[in-house]
Amino acid sequence: MSLYLMTLLGNAAIILVSLLDSKLHNPMYFFLSHLSLLDLCFTSSIIPQLLVNLGGPDKSITYGGCVVQLYVSLALGSTECVLLAVMSYDRYVAVCRPLHYAFVMHPRLCHILASMAWLSGLATTLIQSTLTLQLPFCGHRHVDHFFCEVPVLIKLACVDTTFNQAELFVASVLFLVVPLSLILISYGHITQAVLKIKSAIGRRKAFGTCSSHLTVVIVFYGTIIFMYLQPVKRRSKDQGKSVSLFYTVVTPILNPLIYTLRNKEVKAALKKILRRGRV
Repeated sequence: MSLYLMTLLGNAAIILVSLLDSKLHNPMYFFLSHLSLLDLCFTSSIIPQLLVNLGGPDKSITYGGCVVQLYVSLALGSTECVLLAVMSYDRYVAVCRPLHYAFVMHPRLCHILASMAWLSGLATTLIQSTLTLQLPFCGHRHVDHFFCEVPVLIKLACVDTTFNQAELFVASVLFLVVPLSLILISYGHITQAVLKIKSAIGRRKAFGTCSSHLTVVIVFYGTIIFMYLQPVKRRSKDQGKSVSLFYTVVTPILNPLIYTLRNKEVKAALKKILRRGRV
């Protein structure tokens, strides 16, 4: 419960300071506020039901609740995969093309990239979730997991799921492997550019700006790739539960901690807002 509250407060604080502080009205914090909104909604689609099941004898979820959880969590998770790649492109332009940053990352492009991330997440959940829910479960509806997600529900089907697993693999490549590859390419160029900086302070500042994003990427993609790209039959139940905890609970709380505790601008904006509230 305390972790969930910290996630809500931390991500809400980032959204608030990004909106209220004019100094943070730039592409980096525009995308960061979208990331915080995603994490806030993503955890809220899973954790409340998990807390209810942990706090009482009833460990069930209604079919309707499972359907809603499946559609919402998959849409938000897929959107975050694309958004993290967009954020890496923003950091690439900021570090490798600083003189052209304002021209390249203009507000219109930022809104287009953010919309693309949200729409792609919506599109994939409409396809994947619908195909999964069309599978016959033959009366067996015991979900041995803490929330409803595609790989877990596919295992419940009493028919051949080769097509569904192939579709899941293709979607996973598009939303996991492709964005991660773009992120790694971006950071490869960023590393080359940073190493050319003669000033040690300049290198430290550039690496510090990007290390926060890279930390989130490693935790998020590392665990979710294990869950979605590994064949369903080879994945044990305990492994699936443990790995899922990272991208449903750990990553959403890491984002505000990393971006606030390691970012002087966000901390300064928070202090300014708190001082205003006291007056």
